[in-house]
Amino acid sequence: MRDAARAAEAERERADGTAAPADVDDSAAARAARNNPFAGLGYQAEGTPAATAPTRPSQPSSRTDRRAQVSSQLADRVPAPRKSRRGGWGCLIVVLIVLGLMAAAAFALQGPITQLIAATQEPEDYEGGGSGEVLVMIHDGDTGSDIADTLLEQDVVKSYSAFYDLLLAQSADPVFQPGAYLLAKQMSAQAALESLQDPETRQELTVVIPEGTAAVDVLVSLSEGTEIPLAELQAAAADLSVFGLPAEATSLEGFLFPATYTFEPGTTAVDVLKTLVNRQFQALDEAGVAPADRWKTIVMASLIQREAGLRDDYYKVARVFYNRLDPNQWESGLLESDATVAYGTGNTHLVTTTDDEREDPNNAYNTYLHPGLPVGPISNPGDLAIDATLHPADGTWLFFVTWNLDTGETIFSTTVDEHDAGVAKWLDWMEEHPEYG
Repeated sequence: MRDAARAAEAERERADGTAAPADVDDSAAARAARNNPFAGLGYQAEGTPAATAPTRPSQPSSRTDRRAQVSSQLADRVPAPRKSRRGGWGCLIVVLIVLGLMAAAAFALQGPITQLIAATQEPEDYEGGGSGEVLVMIHDGDTGSDIADTLLEQDVVKSYSAFYDLLLAQSADPVFQPGAYLLAKQMSAQAALESLQDPETRQELTVVIPEGTAAVDVLVSLSEGTEIPLAELQAAAADLSVFGLPAEATSLEGFLFPATYTFEPGTTAVDVLKTLVNRQFQALDEAGVAPADRWKTIVMASLIQREAGLRDDYYKVARVFYNRLDPNQWESGLLESDATVAYGTGNTHLVTTTDDEREDPNNAYNTYLHPGLPVGPISNPGDLAIDATLHPADGTWLFFVTWNLDTGETIFSTTVDEHDAGVAKWLDWMEEHPEYG
């Protein structure tokens, strides 16, 4: 900043014609300064007082200008005596010899260096058949890419590419039957593929419902795991009178507890759904929620379930929404949740929205336009989201943004400026990860 001010002052003096020519200094230091190719480019030797330094012209505005300025200054220098050709050839020979030795050394070390890098890098695939047990749900219509993602999320395989590349290498496309499969954790991709092809691995009448799954998708999973026709499950879900739901409920959304279920042969669609609903009532009772408070607890918990990432963030996300419901902290009362808007459009797998969707007043779940909690649950929450609803963290946060979509790391902010900085960090991350679109 000081250099720019001096340059501007010198420019004004030249324009006014008031700049006085500097006295010619023939000292050794002055001659060295005149012969310095970087003089005037902002470089100054340490310890040189600013008052005795020669006035510098304004800095060039581009790399081309800087090169031109250096070339001009070099042209003004007194040419040095020409060195003999013998010295030039000698230097060239020495340089060639050094380069040759460096190339030979690099070639000789190439093998060991490659081996060292390979030894220090972890393989992208586990070895063997793994250990422990994990239930993996394969859905009708899942592609090889979908299955690779599922296996990676549940730590069955070490990397997406280990399993997906193996599928591509098969002579015939493997066929996967929908349902639940009992696998191990940390299996090799080959072992995982073989297990998914083994009929003994498929668990009959078993269903895995992940936290945050919407009711429409829960019904699909139940059909795939129990082989009850989807139409029967949908018809059973439409008659709410048999489930004992709160009076505000217009669907089973929010009351189908996410867990792993195994049913007896011949279980009816109504009994299957009752099992999930009663399990949700059990979770609410164990958390200390009174029957009269079930509705508002489930609505908030379903929202937290869809918006939070890491375990500790559930309690912070809960606090953000409670703060926004407080008119003393957030006058509009708008929760401004993309997850609610997406649910209202039917995109139950998304938490992102478009400008047009956020501006649609006809979407009853649009919390950008309709203040307060959404009109109903937007997912089926588990124990953690329920606990966060009842025990939010202490804080003044009004904003949050998940800036790393791989790890789920989230920035919580109290002011708009802090939030804008968090959004900028997220945008930078997105620019480095175009695969997230």
